[in-house]
Amino acid sequence: MIVELTFEAERDIEEIADYIARDKPQRALSFVEELRAKCLDLVHAPHGYPLVPRYESHGVRRRIHGAYLIFFQVKEDKVIVLHVLHGAMDYAAVLFPE
Repeated sequence: MIVELTFEAERDIEEIADYIARDKPQRALSFVEELRAKCLDLVHAPHGYPLVPRYESHGVRRRIHGAYLIFFQVKEDKVIVLHVLHGAMDYAAVLFPE
């Protein structure tokens, strides 16, 4: 099994880094490294993280890292990281537009 980060997830991580770098450039780098490590670590037990409440039928799971949520789906042979969003955001509007 492999982990794949979507373009959107990569963009989210870059935006998080830019935001943190405004005040703490060195912390931005270390935090992004932590986020990426958490994403890659999903390969070991992807089903160990809960499905997003109220949207279970979409098969989207989430992992928490600090104030951020890593949203992903488990497919046959890979874990697909969809987005990495701040927990205060209206993530449903981003993940499940209707």
